[in-house]
Amino acid sequence: MEGKGELAGDNPASPQLRVARVLGAIIFASLLGLIVLTAIPYGTAEAWWKALLVCSLLALTIIWLIEGFLSGSWISDGWSLVLPMAALALFSFLQTLSIGQGAQTGAVSFATWNAISADPYHTRFFAAQFLALTLAGVLLLRYASTEGRLRTLIYVVIGVAVASAIFGILRQRMQHKLGFGLPLLPLHSGYGQFINKNHFTLLMEMGLGLTLGMIFGGATKREQSLIYLAALLPIWTALVLSGSRGGLVAMMAQVIAAVLLFRPVGRMVHPTELPSKALRVLQSFPVQLVLLLVLVVAVALGTLWMGGDRLATQIEESPKEFSADTASRQGVSRNELWRVTLRMFAAHPILGVGMGGYWTAVPEFHDAAGTMRPQEAHNDYLELLASGGLVGAAIAIWFVVAVIRRTRRNLRSTNRFRRAACFGATIGLIGVAVHSLVDFGLHIMINALIFTTLIVIATSKLRWAEPRAAKTL
Repeated sequence: MEGKGELAGDNPASPQLRVARVLGAIIFASLLGLIVLTAIPYGTAEAWWKALLVCSLLALTIIWLIEGFLSGSWISDGWSLVLPMAALALFSFLQTLSIGQGAQTGAVSFATWNAISADPYHTRFFAAQFLALTLAGVLLLRYASTEGRLRTLIYVVIGVAVASAIFGILRQRMQHKLGFGLPLLPLHSGYGQFINKNHFTLLMEMGLGLTLGMIFGGATKREQSLIYLAALLPIWTALVLSGSRGGLVAMMAQVIAAVLLFRPVGRMVHPTELPSKALRVLQSFPVQLVLLLVLVVAVALGTLWMGGDRLATQIEESPKEFSADTASRQGVSRNELWRVTLRMFAAHPILGVGMGGYWTAVPEFHDAAGTMRPQEAHNDYLELLASGGLVGAAIAIWFVVAVIRRTRRNLRSTNRFRRAACFGATIGLIGVAVHSLVDFGLHIMINALIFTTLIVIATSKLRWAEPRAAKTL
C-alpha cells in the first residue's frame, strides 16, 4: 500500500525494515477493520464492546511501538493535535483521583472517595475511551500518510456509511418485529443499526460530507465521480428517511458550507495549471450565490418529497422539544435540560463534574418538569462545559484551533487530492459541529472513531504531496 522509498535513506533490503513494513501494513489493515467492525454492534454503544475496542487499539499501539523501534520513526507530524487530546485524557483521569481523608465511625476507619468527578468510575472509563481514540488518531496519522492509503481510508469510511444507509432503508421497509439482523433493534424506533436515529444521521452526515468533497474537490475522474454519486444517493436517502430534524438542519448547513468553501478550494491550483473557463465562471460570486440558492431549494424540496408525511409530522412536533408545556410529557424539553446544564456549570465552573459524570450529577440540579432523569445534555458543547468546566473547555478550544490551522493549510494545498480530501472531511466535520448543538451523537464509538478519522483526513500531511501536485489524479 506504500510507495517505494517511503523511509528515505534507509536500505529497503534490510530485514529489520522489511519486518517494520509488514507490521505497518498489519496496523493499517487492522485500523480499517476496526472501523468496519465498530459500526456493526449498534455502533458500539454497549460497555463491553467499547472495552473491546479500547483493548484492540492498545494492542495495535504495542505493535506500533515495536514497528517504530525497528524503523526508527514513530510519528513526525501531528503533535499539535495529539497534545490537546492527551491533555484532555489526562485531565479526565485527574478528575477521578480521591482527595478525601480517612473517616472513622466508632472503631472502624475507612477512606472516603471524594473526587472532583461525580462518578469516578464512568470518568475513568471515559478517559480510557478518549485515550483509545487519541491512539487511533496517532496511528492513522502515522500509517495513512501516503496518498494511496488515504484514498483507501476514505473508501472505507464512505463504504461504512453506504452499508449502514442501505441496511437502514431495508430495515425501515422490512422489519416487522423486534430484531433485524441485530437482536435488540426495536420496531419503529432508531434507524439502521442504531437504537437512536439521531446517532445514525451523524454517521450519514460524515459520509455525506466526505463524498461531496471528493465529487466537487476536483480530485476524481469522470467515471470515479459517478461512483461517488452512486454512493451519495443511499446516504442522502437514508438521512432523509430517518426523520432526524437535527440531521436535516446539519445537512443543509453542509450544503451551504460546501458552496461557500468551493470558491477558495477551487481557486487553489498548481502554478503550472490554468483554471478552465467553466471553473472561472463557477468561482464568480454571482454564479455561486445563484448556485447556493438553487442547491438549498433543490435539497429542501427533495427532502420534503422523500420524507413525506413522516417528516412533516417530525417538523410539526419540533416546537414541543423546546416547549415548557409538559402536562402530557414524561421527558424533559431541551430548553429545560440546557438550563439545568448551565446551573451545573455555574456550581462547578473550573473543573466541572467529571467527564462522563453528567448523568450522575444531574439529579442535584434537575428540578425541571418530567419524570425521566436525563442522561445527556443534548448539546455536546454545554455538556463539555458542565463536565470539564473552564479547564476542559480551554483544552477543547486548544484542539479546535490546532485543527483549523492544519485544515486551512491543506485546503490551500496545490495537490488536488490533498485539497479534495480535506474539503470533504471539513464538510463532514461541519455537519457534526452543527448537529452537536442539539444532540450527543459523538457519545457513540463508531461516530467518535469516524469523527477522529475525518480530523486525520483533514489535517494529515501527505508524503511527497506537493511534488505530485502537477499529476492528473
